[in-house]
Amino acid sequence: MSEFADLVLSDAQERMEKAVAHSRTEFASVRSGRATPHLVERMSVEAYGVDMRLLEVASVSVPEARQLLITPHDPANLESIEKAIRSSDLGISPSNDGRAIRLNFPPLTEERRKELVRVVKQMAEDGRVAIRNIRRDARKDLDGAEKDNQLSGDEVKRAEENLDKLTKSNESAVDDALASKEEELLEV
Repeated sequence: MSEFADLVLSDAQERMEKAVAHSRTEFASVRSGRATPHLVERMSVEAYGVDMRLLEVASVSVPEARQLLITPHDPANLESIEKAIRSSDLGISPSNDGRAIRLNFPPLTEERRKELVRVVKQMAEDGRVAIRNIRRDARKDLDGAEKDNQLSGDEVKRAEENLDKLTKSNESAVDDALASKEEELLEV
């Protein structure tokens, strides 16, 4: 295969891997009844007069399966962390003991679990669409190279076959991540 086709395929692979990683990150932000630092680590907190990510101003640990412990590096930031949690879409009231904040996660109802599964399935579909868009862009590049006589028809055909394999493997990675998140959500 030509150097140009290899370049197009490696770029597509890199972008597809980023799409899969993004989907996994999105899945991690969905609350499954278990406490996980991913739920709060990207939360924005006003500290020292600027917006910072929670992980920059505090450490987050999981002392129990349904509890997060957020310990600020500077106790002066405790109130702003608590305020950020209250204004977030977590739907959980923080309990402040003066040194740290505890978040207790109640068990999810069956109805809420099913709703979250629908949300996660939509996130997975968004990931698959992103992967297909990357495939479409790569195909456009290959077709353009064929028209400009940079690639022969056979080289384009081989590259497109490899592109289809890349697409299938990355879509299946999203599907695998979806299956494990779905299992986690439906676990009682």
